[in-house]
Amino acid sequence: MIKVSLSKAWEETTAVLARDGRLFFAVALALFVLPGLILNVTMPEAPAGEFPPPGPWIAVAVVAVLISFVGQLAVIRLAIGPHIAVGEAIIHGLRRLPYYVGALALWILPVIVIGSILYAMIAEGVESPSTVAAIGLIAVAVLGVFLAVRLILASAVASAETVMPQQILVRSWQLTTGNWWRLFAFLLLACIGALVLLAAVASVVGLLARMIFGDIGPLTLGGLLLAIVSQLLSAVISVIFFVMVARIYAQLTARSGAKVPKSGT
Repeated sequence: MIKVSLSKAWEETTAVLARDGRLFFAVALALFVLPGLILNVTMPEAPAGEFPPPGPWIAVAVVAVLISFVGQLAVIRLAIGPHIAVGEAIIHGLRRLPYYVGALALWILPVIVIGSILYAMIAEGVESPSTVAAIGLIAVAVLGVFLAVRLILASAVASAETVMPQQILVRSWQLTTGNWWRLFAFLLLACIGALVLLAAVASVVGLLARMIFGDIGPLTLGGLLLAIVSQLLSAVISVIFFVMVARIYAQLTARSGAKVPKSGT
């Protein structure tokens, strides 16, 4: 049973970022920050906890998500090596995008659809929600977390190996065997750390923006400042996370003695 070393992966991540930080920064600006800012500007306001009404912003959101997927694949390609230019990494991400999206759709869409149906059943009976539906929703949530950990290397496999969507999932499942708790700890700490950091920075920047500009609503200077800082921080977090995923993948494939297929770049 192969055991992943998170400390080693972290050391390799910091080394990679120290060496090629400018390359990752360029990818982050183009494929994480810019699409996020455009989406932030085009998305209409909505009450807290609710989605905005349907509109053109949905198309913008879909494009922004797809561009961010290209960014993920490009970051992983740069982190795994061998060394290539930023443009080549982005082109590589575009080539592998359909396979990555297909792999995500195979497991995420069923979870979302089933979860949405169960949630709707509970919402319809707010005063006396269905116990079966509630238990089912909890089970789906637990299953979603389990699958997210087992398939955490799907992005790395999609970027590093020329395989089809279903093979991406199978490969990730194989590589994560025996490492669920380690990878769960990594994913949990990454999520908690990101949420805490984003909330703290948003609070500080939001306070400063109010003091300087007086308003931080959409299409205001204060709101734009807050959006820029939030997107930059989110991009940095995303780059660190996916470089870490890439180094975990490289570590597991090297230790297993398996020959990693050529990426096709």
